[in-house]
Amino acid sequence: MTTLPYWLAEEEARGQAAPLPRPQRAGGPVDVAVVGGGVTGCSCALSLAERGLRVRLYEARSVAAGASGRNAGFALRGGAMSYERAREQLGAARARTLWRLSERALDRLELLAGDAFRRVGSVRLAVGAEEAAALEREHDALREDGFAVERLDPLPAALARSFSAALLHPGDGAIQPVRWVRRLAARTVAAGAEVVEGRRVRPAELERLGADAVVLALDASVAALAPELAAAVWPLRGQVLATEPLPERLYERPHYAREGYDYWQQLPDGRLVAGGRRDASFATEATAAEETTPLVQARLEELVVELLGRLPRITHRWAGVWGETADRLPLVGRLPGRDGVWVAAGYSGHGNVLGLACGDLLARALTGEPPPELELFDPGRLQLDPGHAGERA
Repeated sequence: MTTLPYWLAEEEARGQAAPLPRPQRAGGPVDVAVVGGGVTGCSCALSLAERGLRVRLYEARSVAAGASGRNAGFALRGGAMSYERAREQLGAARARTLWRLSERALDRLELLAGDAFRRVGSVRLAVGAEEAAALEREHDALREDGFAVERLDPLPAALARSFSAALLHPGDGAIQPVRWVRRLAARTVAAGAEVVEGRRVRPAELERLGADAVVLALDASVAALAPELAAAVWPLRGQVLATEPLPERLYERPHYAREGYDYWQQLPDGRLVAGGRRDASFATEATAAEETTPLVQARLEELVVELLGRLPRITHRWAGVWGETADRLPLVGRLPGRDGVWVAAGYSGHGNVLGLACGDLLARALTGEPPPELELFDPGRLQLDPGHAGERA
């Protein structure tokens, strides 16, 4: 079942989902064409326009219609792996660089998003002794490198029934993702960029967009325009539901548990947004279809019962698709073997904050100011398929 995310339904109810205005001067050649109207594409286009470049952004549907508007509204620092694992995988210095990059992006998000962002922190929870030990290692690694983190002890009553330990990440927050990304897009238009909604770019058109450079900010869909990335970035689906507003407030901030397979937050109006349970069927969730399934939705209802002790009325069900990579870091930078083509994809489910950061990193690189953080995400680190480079459909 294909369903409308709560976030978009809320914006439509507020009368805030109309197409973005076109700039006074539309059409003609541009310096950079950005393909993809999610957080990364809008961030990149805004940073380029603010630097005086002529920019046109193409979105096949409407801004925030893809993964950027179909998630659970978490705004977290870091990446898809824990900080302890990041230090093992990247080394301590590069892990610190990644976390500091994301913390700066959270600060920028707070400045730009207005009431679409609530800086309430986030809670990571453990189920059982093994996950509790992992949380303790995470706590020690963060504290050792100077990052804010707190043990949540004792656990609140609503959590103590099911969980054995918890960490509070005080700088994290929650977003209304559709409102946030459309607000970012509106800033992009105000800065002079052109945003074209309802315009799907085909592979054969990339060289005919009238731009000196093209940015593919498509996350899970990037292989549609860069087939050589098909084995490097693949789609995974996440399903979410939202309840009716609840009379009691149990959860003040975003929570995630079981290595991220369960996640939820309670919105200011009291409704609970819950997602995850992808481990109920890994095979069926390895897909690009934005559809809900009875199995995973039933497991999400079970999660709601575990959290509340009852099942309130479910008002919205939806699914979103993100791009996954083997090392769980995005690919951001110049696409090997393609002149003038740049890419940002593969956030592995953590694109709300990193997408804002990486869009700006790309813009800086495109204007001759390559930031050192971009080295973390070099697309050349993964084995691409040169046999598909330059394919046209």
